[in-house]
Amino acid sequence: MAVNENPKRHAKPKQKSILPIEAAITAWASNLPDASVLGEVDIAELAAQAPKRWTVYEPMVLLPSGSFTSPAWVSVKSMLSATDLDDLWSRILSEISRKSGTTFTHLAVNEGIPLHLREQDESDTTEDGRENILRSPSGLQVLYGDFGSCDMPSAAEEVAEADFEAAFWVSTKQNGIHQTWAPRWTMFSRGNIKEKARVLSFHDTTEPTLQNRAMSSSELRSQWAVDMYAGIGYFVFSYAKLGMRVLCWELNPWSVEGLRRGALANGWSVRVIRGAELGSDIDLSEIVAGDVRIVVFQEDNAMALRRIQEARRKLAEQQGKLDVLHVNCGFLPSSAPCWEDSRAITKDTARAWLHLHENVGVADIETRKMEVRDRLAAMVPTDSSEPRGSVDVEHVELVKTYAPGVWHCVFDVYSCTR
Repeated sequence: MAVNENPKRHAKPKQKSILPIEAAITAWASNLPDASVLGEVDIAELAAQAPKRWTVYEPMVLLPSGSFTSPAWVSVKSMLSATDLDDLWSRILSEISRKSGTTFTHLAVNEGIPLHLREQDESDTTEDGRENILRSPSGLQVLYGDFGSCDMPSAAEEVAEADFEAAFWVSTKQNGIHQTWAPRWTMFSRGNIKEKARVLSFHDTTEPTLQNRAMSSSELRSQWAVDMYAGIGYFVFSYAKLGMRVLCWELNPWSVEGLRRGALANGWSVRVIRGAELGSDIDLSEIVAGDVRIVVFQEDNAMALRRIQEARRKLAEQQGKLDVLHVNCGFLPSSAPCWEDSRAITKDTARAWLHLHENVGVADIETRKMEVRDRLAAMVPTDSSEPRGSVDVEHVELVKTYAPGVWHCVFDVYSCTR
């Protein structure tokens, strides 16, 4: 009688799949014109020390911080010609493109956004003490591809339309929303995706204790949001997708251009006010009375309150209004400098939320919550000629860890007049 054997007994063992970057390194090493430059280096060990992960922002591949910095790689790179290195980076892009089915043309290594600027001398990597308010990605390591000239105007200078056109732009899609930026000049915070999704669902709540949040799409379409630190449109676009109109402020011209391009990619109308137009007699009330979805001021957000108050005064004369339902203050380590103006922007609105971003030690979150509430409550007008109201920290969202024992928190401050 025949015996049925277990087919797995004679099955060939599965071969370990070779990661794209490892495959590229192996092929590159075997095709070097002069293999002697590698000396006694073990190619398998070199490949094992290469990055295993990457992030795609079409058409760029971004490698994690610290890639190719092991002692073996530092030694090998010092012996290679620019042509040999270009061949290596090109092969890595080709292997990743082949695996994903999409063609990638640019390769870079990610680095953290420094809180302070570095000395102008590129050989000096010490920070010079000036705060990197514009959050310029000065640490980005370009490996392959044309990312635009280093001689282009920086974020602190005036940037011409020709500079924008000559720059390299990338894009991604999160929560169904397109975002665009120039990686040499503008940061992209991938970790904000959770908070952006929370904004999108903010008014869909069924939680009994948060019923004041519940609002329909038709109600939201008559409301405004204000973003005091717009960046490339991280939260601006979430409010716009809710159907709201948005007023926003941003200093970095490269971020403003990224926001403009991203808004158009999403099908939203956008008006950018910058340069000489800021010094002219710009009438925000006329813009508000129109139908532009997103209005961006490329200037210090210290101007936001004055511009909104003036627009409200003119609109009131025409029986119009500018109701601000949300003010987003998304700056780290603390957005506190704009809290008072943000509170003033919402003081005449029946109900509104301030979203205040802070880095807080895990043991201090509850204490900071009380401090935020007390500080905002002290800003409620007490003059009998002004509306009375109340404020409370309705919720504290823990977005992500910023450092060991430190959380990026968002304090949702709810205010209502009575």
